Amino acid sequence: MNIVVNEELKSYIDPLTPDEYESLERSILTEGCRDALVLWGDVLVDGHNRYGICQKHGLPFQTVQNTRFKSLEDVHLWMIDQHLGRRSVSDFLRGVLALRKKDIVAGQKARAAAAPADDADDPPFDADPALPPAAPLNSREAIAKAARLSSSQVVMIEKIQKQAAPELVAAVKSGTISINAAAAVATLPAEEQIAAANGGKDELKQAAKRVREAKRPARPEPAPAEASDEPDEVARLTQRIAELTAENADLRRQVASLHALLAAEA
Repeated sequence: MNIVVNEELKSYIDPLTPDEYESLERSILTEGCRDALVLWGDVLVDGHNRYGICQKHGLPFQTVQNTRFKSLEDVHLWMIDQHLGRRSVSDFLRGVLALRKKDIVAGQKARAAAAPADDADDPPFDADPALPPAAPLNSREAIAKAARLSSSQVVMIEKIQKQAAPELVAAVKSGTISINAAAAVATLPAEEQIAAANGGKDELKQAAKRVREAKRPARPEPAPAEASDEPDEVARLTQRIAELTAENADLRRQVASLHALLAAEA
């Protein structure tokens, strides 16, 4: 059997981590290759890791043809749907795959709308039907539902895809940093993202914290105190005290004079 490994298809879905690959290899060595490899003609579509392990150890495997694929895009959509349904796929990868599906379906819809009506004869009665058209993902809510995520997570994943340096994307994929924190770090200049990613988990957390704190609305500055009239008021009161003191002294002199006069008349 001639099986062709298409490198683009092989890398279309993120590869297994070393631990995941080791676990799959142990399982196949113990129980054999239980799931059939999916082919499109001679091209291997699903089961690249299983195929490589079986080839490495000389183990038998089974294959199944999917004759409903009519184009490479059909293959991509099928691969995406297969992985969106797997529980082992991370939230980030599910979001990435759902966004890929949105772009593929939108492209197919645009080409179908622009293409002239097909007047070709009906296909032979024994031809396999094409895959049914995929439902359009024309809103964040639809993308989020397909990926089993929240709309806000989809927004953050879009931001990471558009703005994150490769080192930061790798950190998200490995689970070193959360989607939320990575979306914050992705707003930094590329060199700062790379430095944070190279610094490891703690440095990434600190970078995300700095970004969030910088985005918090600044506390309003206290209104400047109005110019105080206190110095003038003190001066006025001081002057008034001096005047009253002088008046009091004058009254004392008058009282003393009256006492002296009364004493002389007695």
